[in-house]
Amino acid sequence: MDEEFLLLNPGPVPVSGAVREAMAEPMVSHRSAAFGRVYERVQSGLDEVFTRSTLSGRSTASDGTSLILNGTATMGMEMAVANLVEPESELVALANGKFGRRFARIADRYCSVTRVEVDWGDSFDLDAVSEAIGRETDVVTMVHNETSTGLLNPVSAVGELAREAGALFVVDGVTSIGGDVFCVDDWNVDVAITDSQKALAAPPGVSAMYVTERAAEAAHGESAPFYADLEWHLRKAADHQTPFTSAVPLFRALAVAVEEITDEGLPARIERHRRQAEAFRQGFAAMGLDGFPDARGETARSNTVTATALPESVRERPTEFFDAVSERNVSISGGQAHLGGEIFRVSNMGRLTPDQVLRGVRTVGEAVTDVGLDADVEAGLAAAEAELGR
Repeated sequence: MDEEFLLLNPGPVPVSGAVREAMAEPMVSHRSAAFGRVYERVQSGLDEVFTRSTLSGRSTASDGTSLILNGTATMGMEMAVANLVEPESELVALANGKFGRRFARIADRYCSVTRVEVDWGDSFDLDAVSEAIGRETDVVTMVHNETSTGLLNPVSAVGELAREAGALFVVDGVTSIGGDVFCVDDWNVDVAITDSQKALAAPPGVSAMYVTERAAEAAHGESAPFYADLEWHLRKAADHQTPFTSAVPLFRALAVAVEEITDEGLPARIERHRRQAEAFRQGFAAMGLDGFPDARGETARSNTVTATALPESVRERPTEFFDAVSERNVSISGGQAHLGGEIFRVSNMGRLTPDQVLRGVRTVGEAVTDVGLDADVEAGLAAAEAELGR
Protein backbone atom coordinates (compact mmCIF):
# COMPACT_ATOMS: atom_id res chain seq x y z
CA MET A 1 0.00 0.00 0.00
CA ASP A 2 1.27 3.47 -0.85
CA GLU A 3 2.36 5.66 2.03
CA GLU A 4 0.12 8.55 3.02
CA PHE A 5 0.66 11.89 1.33
CA LEU A 6 3.41 13.89 3.04
CA LEU A 7 3.46 17.67 2.62
CA LEU A 8 6.98 19.07 3.06
CA ASN A 9 6.51 22.38 1.26
CA PRO A 10 7.47 25.53 3.19
CA GLY A 11 3.81 26.48 3.49
CA PRO A 12 1.10 25.47 3.65
CA VAL A 13 2.25 22.82 6.10
CA PRO A 14 0.36 19.83 7.54
CA VAL A 15 -2.28 20.59 10.15
CA SER A 16 -3.50 18.39 12.96
CA GLY A 17 -6.80 16.55 13.02
CA ALA A 18 -8.06 18.86 15.77
CA VAL A 19 -7.28 21.90 13.63
CA ARG A 20 -9.21 20.43 10.70
CA GLU A 21 -12.15 19.51 12.90
CA ALA A 22 -12.38 23.05 14.28
CA MET A 23 -13.30 24.31 10.82
CA ALA A 24 -16.30 21.97 10.63
CA GLU A 25 -18.13 23.42 13.65
CA PRO A 26 -21.48 25.17 13.02
CA MET A 27 -21.23 28.69 11.65
CA VAL A 28 -21.77 31.67 13.96
CA SER A 29 -21.91 35.41 13.40
CA HIS A 30 -18.59 37.19 13.37
CA ARG A 31 -20.21 39.73 15.71
CA SER A 32 -21.39 37.16 18.23
CA ALA A 33 -20.06 36.53 21.72
CA ALA A 34 -19.13 33.03 20.54
CA PHE A 35 -16.80 34.47 17.92
CA GLY A 36 -15.42 36.96 20.42
CA ARG A 37 -14.33 34.04 22.56
CA VAL A 38 -12.58 32.48 19.57
CA TYR A 39 -10.72 35.72 18.85
CA GLU A 40 -9.71 35.94 22.50
CA ARG A 41 -8.35 32.38 22.40
CA VAL A 42 -6.32 33.14 19.30
CA GLN A 43 -5.03 36.41 20.71
CA SER A 44 -4.04 34.81 24.00
CA GLY A 45 -2.10 32.07 22.22
CA LEU A 46 -0.45 34.52 19.85
CA ASP A 47 0.64 36.67 22.78
CA GLU A 48 2.58 33.64 24.05
CA VAL A 49 4.03 32.85 20.64
CA PHE A 50 5.10 36.43 19.86
CA THR A 51 6.53 37.22 23.28
CA ARG A 52 7.95 33.92 24.59
CA SER A 53 9.67 32.40 21.56
CA THR A 54 12.90 31.69 23.41
CA LEU A 55 14.75 28.59 24.59
CA SER A 56 13.94 29.49 28.19
CA GLY A 57 10.35 30.60 27.65
CA ARG A 58 11.08 34.02 29.11
CA SER A 59 9.06 37.00 27.92
CA THR A 60 10.76 39.34 25.45
CA ALA A 61 7.97 41.89 25.05
CA SER A 62 5.63 43.67 27.41
CA ASP A 63 3.60 46.40 25.77
CA GLY A 64 2.26 45.12 22.47
CA THR A 65 -0.96 43.81 20.95
CA SER A 66 -1.47 40.69 18.86
CA LEU A 67 -3.79 41.15 15.89
CA ILE A 68 -5.40 38.52 13.67
CA LEU A 69 -5.86 39.63 10.06
CA ASN A 70 -8.31 38.46 7.40
CA GLY A 71 -5.58 37.97 4.82
CA THR A 72 -2.19 36.38 4.37
CA ALA A 73 1.05 37.87 5.67
CA THR A 74 1.43 40.07 2.59
CA MET A 75 -1.55 41.99 3.95
CA GLY A 76 0.32 42.35 7.23
CA MET A 77 3.44 43.57 5.44
CA GLU A 78 1.43 46.19 3.60
CA MET A 79 -0.50 47.19 6.71
CA ALA A 80 2.70 47.77 8.64
CA VAL A 81 4.36 49.84 5.93
CA ALA A 82 1.31 51.83 4.85
CA ASN A 83 0.37 52.81 8.40
CA LEU A 84 3.87 53.84 9.47
CA VAL A 85 4.96 55.99 6.52
CA GLU A 86 3.78 59.01 4.57
CA PRO A 87 4.79 59.95 1.00
CA GLU A 88 7.78 61.95 2.24
CA SER A 89 8.99 59.20 4.59
CA GLU A 90 12.28 57.36 4.10
CA LEU A 91 12.28 53.57 4.35
CA VAL A 92 15.27 51.21 4.16
CA ALA A 93 14.40 47.74 2.84
CA LEU A 94 16.80 44.83 3.21
CA ALA A 95 16.46 42.09 0.59
CA ASN A 96 18.35 38.87 -0.02
CA GLY A 97 15.44 36.85 -1.32
CA LYS A 98 11.91 36.99 -2.69
CA PHE A 99 10.18 38.22 0.44
CA GLY A 100 12.68 40.91 1.31
CA ARG A 101 12.16 42.17 -2.22
CA ARG A 102 8.39 42.03 -1.69
CA PHE A 103 8.72 44.35 1.31
CA ALA A 104 10.57 46.83 -0.90
CA ARG A 105 7.98 46.57 -3.68
CA ILE A 106 5.18 47.24 -1.20
CA ALA A 107 7.01 50.23 0.25
CA ASP A 108 7.60 51.69 -3.24
CA ARG A 109 3.86 52.43 -3.39
CA TYR A 110 3.87 54.51 -0.22
CA CYS A 111 7.19 56.31 0.30
CA SER A 112 10.81 56.77 -0.73
CA VAL A 113 12.73 53.48 -0.52
CA THR A 114 16.46 52.79 -0.17
CA ARG A 115 17.30 49.18 -0.93
CA VAL A 116 20.11 47.20 0.65
CA GLU A 117 19.99 44.28 -1.73
CA VAL A 118 22.36 41.34 -2.21
CA ASP A 119 22.11 38.22 -4.33
CA TRP A 120 19.51 35.71 -3.19
CA GLY A 121 21.18 33.42 -0.69
CA ASP A 122 23.99 35.84 0.20
CA SER A 123 24.52 37.40 3.61
CA PHE A 124 24.07 41.09 4.33
CA ASP A 125 27.11 43.30 4.80
CA LEU A 126 26.23 45.00 8.08
CA ASP A 127 28.55 47.90 7.30
CA ALA A 128 26.50 48.58 4.17
CA VAL A 129 23.30 48.31 6.19
CA SER A 130 24.69 50.77 8.75
CA GLU A 131 25.54 53.24 5.98
CA ALA A 132 22.02 53.03 4.55
CA ILE A 133 20.22 53.62 7.86
CA GLY A 134 20.55 57.21 9.02
CA ARG A 135 18.76 59.82 11.09
CA GLU A 136 16.45 60.52 8.16
CA THR A 137 15.29 56.89 8.09
CA ASP A 138 11.75 56.44 9.37
CA VAL A 139 11.26 52.69 8.91
CA VAL A 140 13.49 49.66 8.30
CA THR A 141 12.04 46.41 6.91
CA MET A 142 13.64 42.98 6.99
CA VAL A 143 12.83 39.29 6.65
CA HIS A 144 14.01 37.18 9.57
CA ASN A 145 13.82 33.75 7.92
CA GLU A 146 13.98 34.16 4.14
CA THR A 147 11.77 31.34 2.90
CA SER A 148 12.96 31.54 -0.69
CA THR A 149 16.58 30.73 0.20
CA GLY A 150 16.53 29.12 3.65
CA LEU A 151 18.58 31.84 5.33
CA LEU A 152 18.17 33.11 8.88
CA ASN A 153 19.04 36.81 8.79
CA PRO A 154 20.62 38.89 11.63
CA VAL A 155 17.55 40.71 12.89
CA SER A 156 19.18 41.49 16.23
CA ALA A 157 22.09 43.39 14.64
CA VAL A 158 19.86 45.31 12.23
CA GLY A 159 17.37 46.12 15.00
CA GLU A 160 20.17 47.75 16.97
CA LEU A 161 21.08 49.91 13.98
CA ALA A 162 17.44 50.89 13.48
CA ARG A 163 16.97 51.87 17.11
CA GLU A 164 20.20 53.91 17.14
CA ALA A 165 18.82 55.87 14.18
CA GLY A 166 15.40 56.30 15.80
CA ALA A 167 13.71 54.29 13.03
CA LEU A 168 10.82 51.88 13.42
CA PHE A 169 11.75 48.25 12.68
CA VAL A 170 9.27 45.99 10.88
CA VAL A 171 10.14 42.30 10.62
CA ASP A 172 8.67 39.48 8.55
CA GLY A 173 8.84 36.47 10.87
CA VAL A 174 6.58 34.35 8.70
CA THR A 175 8.69 31.18 8.75
CA SER A 176 10.41 31.69 12.08
CA ILE A 177 7.77 32.76 14.59
CA GLY A 178 6.34 29.58 16.11
CA GLY A 179 9.36 27.53 15.07
CA ASP A 180 12.48 29.39 16.16
CA VAL A 181 13.73 32.02 18.58
CA PHE A 182 12.22 35.48 18.07
CA CYS A 183 12.79 38.32 20.56
CA VAL A 184 10.67 41.44 20.14
CA ASP A 185 12.22 43.83 22.68
CA ASP A 186 15.72 42.34 22.66
CA TRP A 187 15.92 42.87 18.91
CA ASN A 188 14.19 46.28 18.95
CA VAL A 189 11.32 45.01 16.78
CA ASP A 190 8.33 47.36 16.55
CA VAL A 191 6.08 45.25 14.32
CA ALA A 192 6.38 41.48 13.79
CA ILE A 193 4.37 39.63 11.15
CA THR A 194 3.64 35.94 10.72
CA ASP A 195 1.30 33.72 8.72
CA SER A 196 -1.11 30.99 9.72
CA GLN A 197 0.04 28.31 7.28
CA LYS A 198 3.73 28.33 8.20
CA ALA A 199 5.22 27.55 11.63
CA LEU A 200 1.86 28.14 13.32
CA ALA A 201 0.58 25.05 11.45
CA ALA A 202 -2.91 26.33 10.64
CA PRO A 203 -4.74 26.58 7.29
CA PRO A 204 -3.85 29.46 4.95
CA GLY A 205 -5.96 32.59 4.67
CA VAL A 206 -5.32 34.52 7.89
CA SER A 207 -2.20 36.03 9.41
CA ALA A 208 -1.06 37.79 12.57
CA MET A 209 0.87 40.83 13.71
CA TYR A 210 2.41 41.96 16.97
CA VAL A 211 2.30 45.75 17.29
CA THR A 212 4.21 47.52 20.04
CA GLU A 213 2.91 50.70 21.64
CA ARG A 214 5.67 52.65 19.92
CA ALA A 215 4.43 51.47 16.52
CA ALA A 216 0.78 52.02 17.42
CA GLU A 217 1.50 55.61 18.41
CA ALA A 218 3.27 56.21 15.10
CA ALA A 219 0.41 54.91 12.93
CA HIS A 220 -1.10 57.38 10.44
CA GLY A 221 -4.78 56.47 10.47
CA GLU A 222 -5.95 59.16 8.05
CA SER A 223 -3.65 58.02 5.25
CA ALA A 224 -3.88 54.27 5.89
CA PRO A 225 -5.62 51.87 3.48
CA PHE A 226 -9.27 51.46 4.43
CA TYR A 227 -9.16 47.67 4.86
CA ALA A 228 -5.74 47.74 6.51
CA ASP A 229 -6.21 50.65 8.91
CA LEU A 230 -4.00 49.68 11.84
CA GLU A 231 -5.69 51.99 14.34
CA TRP A 232 -9.08 50.53 13.45
CA HIS A 233 -7.82 46.98 13.84
CA LEU A 234 -6.31 47.81 17.23
CA ARG A 235 -9.56 49.37 18.44
CA LYS A 236 -11.62 46.35 17.38
CA ALA A 237 -9.11 43.90 18.83
CA ALA A 238 -9.71 45.43 22.25
CA ASP A 239 -13.24 43.99 21.94
CA HIS A 240 -12.03 40.70 20.39
CA GLN A 241 -13.29 41.63 16.95
CA THR A 242 -12.01 42.59 13.51
CA PRO A 243 -13.23 45.67 11.59
CA PHE A 244 -14.86 43.58 8.85
CA THR A 245 -16.33 40.12 8.36
CA SER A 246 -14.01 37.53 9.85
CA ALA A 247 -13.15 34.15 8.33
CA VAL A 248 -14.81 32.32 11.21
CA PRO A 249 -13.67 28.73 10.39
CA LEU A 250 -10.06 29.87 9.89
CA PHE A 251 -10.03 31.76 13.18
CA ARG A 252 -11.31 28.62 14.92
CA ALA A 253 -8.58 26.55 13.31
CA LEU A 254 -5.93 29.07 14.31
CA ALA A 255 -7.21 29.05 17.89
CA VAL A 256 -6.58 25.31 18.11
CA ALA A 257 -3.22 25.57 16.35
CA VAL A 258 -1.80 28.18 18.73
CA GLU A 259 -3.11 26.21 21.70
CA GLU A 260 -1.24 23.18 20.39
CA ILE A 261 1.90 25.33 20.30
CA THR A 262 1.50 26.53 23.87
CA ASP A 263 0.66 22.99 25.02
CA GLU A 264 3.91 21.71 23.52
CA GLY A 265 5.80 24.63 25.04
CA LEU A 266 7.81 27.07 22.96
CA PRO A 267 11.25 25.97 24.23
CA ALA A 268 10.49 22.34 23.35
CA ARG A 269 9.01 23.33 20.00
CA ILE A 270 12.03 25.43 19.06
CA GLU A 271 14.45 22.68 20.06
CA ARG A 272 12.44 20.16 18.01
CA HIS A 273 12.50 22.37 14.92
CA ARG A 274 16.25 22.90 15.25
CA ARG A 275 16.87 19.18 15.69
CA GLN A 276 14.75 18.29 12.67
CA ALA A 277 16.35 20.96 10.47
CA GLU A 278 19.79 19.65 11.37
CA ALA A 279 18.62 16.15 10.50
CA PHE A 280 17.63 17.34 7.02
CA ARG A 281 20.89 19.23 6.58
CA GLN A 282 23.11 16.36 7.73
CA GLY A 283 21.07 13.75 5.89
CA PHE A 284 21.31 15.56 2.57
CA ALA A 285 25.01 16.31 3.11
CA ALA A 286 25.78 12.64 3.79
CA MET A 287 24.22 11.82 0.42
CA GLY A 288 26.57 14.24 -1.31
CA LEU A 289 24.15 17.16 -1.71
CA ASP A 290 25.35 20.72 -1.08
CA GLY A 291 23.44 23.18 1.07
CA PHE A 292 22.43 26.20 -0.97
CA PRO A 293 22.76 29.38 1.13
CA ASP A 294 26.08 31.11 1.52
CA ALA A 295 25.68 31.66 5.27
CA ARG A 296 28.44 33.85 6.65
CA GLY A 297 29.03 36.08 9.65
CA GLU A 298 25.83 36.58 11.65
CA THR A 299 23.70 34.86 9.00
CA ALA A 300 22.85 31.18 9.46
CA ARG A 301 20.92 28.48 7.69
CA SER A 302 17.24 28.30 8.54
CA ASN A 303 15.86 26.01 11.23
CA THR A 304 12.48 25.69 9.54
CA VAL A 305 13.24 25.61 5.78
CA THR A 306 16.13 23.61 4.33
CA ALA A 307 17.31 24.76 0.91
CA THR A 308 19.65 22.45 -0.98
CA ALA A 309 21.41 22.83 -4.32
CA LEU A 310 20.44 20.39 -7.03
CA PRO A 311 23.53 18.61 -8.36
CA GLU A 312 24.61 19.73 -11.82
CA SER A 313 23.49 16.47 -13.41
CA VAL A 314 20.02 16.85 -11.86
CA ARG A 315 19.74 20.50 -12.95
CA GLU A 316 19.77 19.28 -16.52
CA ARG A 317 16.40 17.58 -15.91
CA PRO A 318 14.88 18.96 -12.69
CA THR A 319 11.33 18.04 -13.71
CA GLU A 320 12.27 14.36 -13.57
CA PHE A 321 13.59 14.80 -10.04
CA PHE A 322 10.45 16.52 -8.78
CA ASP A 323 8.29 13.94 -10.58
CA ALA A 324 10.23 11.19 -8.80
CA VAL A 325 9.51 12.86 -5.47
CA SER A 326 5.81 13.18 -6.32
CA GLU A 327 5.61 9.52 -7.34
CA ARG A 328 6.48 8.67 -3.72
CA ASN A 329 3.48 10.72 -2.54
CA VAL A 330 5.66 13.49 -1.12
CA SER A 331 5.48 17.18 -1.97
CA ILE A 332 8.52 19.48 -1.77
CA SER A 333 9.25 22.87 -3.34
CA GLY A 334 11.70 23.97 -5.98
CA GLY A 335 13.44 27.30 -6.17
CA GLN A 336 11.53 30.50 -6.87
CA ALA A 337 12.14 32.93 -9.75
CA HIS A 338 15.70 32.55 -11.12
CA LEU A 339 16.42 29.74 -8.62
CA GLY A 340 13.90 27.47 -10.35
CA GLY A 341 15.68 24.28 -11.36
CA GLU A 342 18.68 25.22 -9.19
CA ILE A 343 17.57 24.24 -5.68
CA PHE A 344 14.90 22.36 -3.79
CA ARG A 345 13.38 23.28 -0.42
CA VAL A 346 11.82 21.20 2.34
CA SER A 347 10.06 22.38 5.46
CA ASN A 348 10.01 21.00 8.96
CA MET A 349 7.52 23.59 10.21
CA GLY A 350 4.57 22.49 12.27
CA ARG A 351 4.26 19.08 13.89
CA LEU A 352 6.38 16.70 11.81
CA THR A 353 7.37 13.44 13.45
CA PRO A 354 10.91 12.02 13.26
CA ASP A 355 9.62 9.31 10.91
CA GLN A 356 8.27 11.97 8.54
CA VAL A 357 11.62 13.76 8.51
CA LEU A 358 13.38 10.48 7.72
CA ARG A 359 10.88 9.77 4.97
CA GLY A 360 11.70 13.17 3.48
CA VAL A 361 15.42 12.38 3.50
CA ARG A 362 14.84 8.95 1.99
CA THR A 363 12.52 10.31 -0.70
CA VAL A 364 15.00 12.94 -1.84
CA GLY A 365 17.81 10.38 -1.90
CA GLU A 366 15.78 7.90 -3.92
CA ALA A 367 14.60 10.63 -6.31
CA VAL A 368 18.10 11.92 -7.12
CA THR A 369 19.17 8.29 -7.59
CA ASP A 370 16.33 7.83 -10.08
CA VAL A 371 17.74 10.66 -12.20
CA GLY A 372 21.26 9.32 -12.27
CA LEU A 373 23.07 10.56 -9.16
CA ASP A 374 24.97 7.97 -7.14
CA ALA A 375 23.58 9.02 -3.74
CA ASP A 376 24.24 7.01 -0.59
CA VAL A 377 20.69 6.95 0.76
CA GLU A 378 21.57 4.76 3.73
CA ALA A 379 24.34 7.14 4.80
CA GLY A 380 21.87 10.00 4.59
CA LEU A 381 19.34 8.19 6.74
CA ALA A 382 21.99 7.26 9.29
CA ALA A 383 23.15 10.87 9.56
CA ALA A 384 19.61 12.13 9.95
CA GLU A 385 18.78 9.48 12.55
CA ALA A 386 21.84 10.48 14.57
CA GLU A 387 20.56 14.08 14.76
CA LEU A 388 17.09 12.91 15.73
CA GLY A 389 18.48 10.73 18.50
CA ARG A 390 17.18 7.52 16.94
